[in-house]
Amino acid sequence: MSSIAVHVQGLHMAYNQLQVLKGVDFDVETGSIFALLGSNGAGKTTIIKILTTLLQQDAGFASVNGFDVAAMPNRVRESISLTGQFAAVDDMLTGRENLRMIARLRHLAQPRQVADDLLQRFGLTDAADRRVSTYSGGMRRRLDIAMSLVGNVPVLFLDEPTTGLDPEARIAVWTMIKTLAADGVTVFLTTQYLEEAEQLADRIAILHEGTIIANDTLAELKKRFPPAEVEYVEKQRSLEEIFLSMIGTKERS
Repeated sequence: MSSIAVHVQGLHMAYNQLQVLKGVDFDVETGSIFALLGSNGAGKTTIIKILTTLLQQDAGFASVNGFDVAAMPNRVRESISLTGQFAAVDDMLTGRENLRMIARLRHLAQPRQVADDLLQRFGLTDAADRRVSTYSGGMRRRLDIAMSLVGNVPVLFLDEPTTGLDPEARIAVWTMIKTLAADGVTVFLTTQYLEEAEQLADRIAILHEGTIIANDTLAELKKRFPPAEVEYVEKQRSLEEIFLSMIGTKERS
């Protein structure tokens, strides 16, 4: 198995006369959590759509799990799952029925067992036979991610997975994401919560005005700035400070 799960090189994309991506390059290591940060309109969703075969780039190359997203879209789709900002669950079905439905759609041999295993893994066994319309936001998100994992896909795309969740539910989702990565799943994450990237990501890329202006570990990103200020206690720079500083620097240059 390749050590690179997602490879992007020279990616360009325009909508009419608006150039959204202007030569984007990055790699995502297998089994890692990769966070893509950027302001609204920076192009994060465009990259997600290209990598999940929902949109074809104008120029450049991208591969997922070793498959060219433009030339081999069916093989890419077999290798991935995508969880968007809003849970794609059927409210009229129970949690168990939602999972069994996806297992059947993926033509798995034992949909009942698949559903039961995922319900247990995501702490939903007690609510398995309740309609999803009765679930809390955190439970719906956990079910949504569980549905994404039916079939043991190697690459999971999470587009702002904790939007709208309360702090307790958000932490529960963070724990699950860390567990997935520990089990070998590659997680590609976009988020507006910079604390989320700090807590989860092995590597962080910042997308600004169509290009990647930073791509490193949090520790290395912090080294690009002056040492921590010492007042009464040592104050380390947060990812939010790094992000806003880099965006501001780029806009002034």
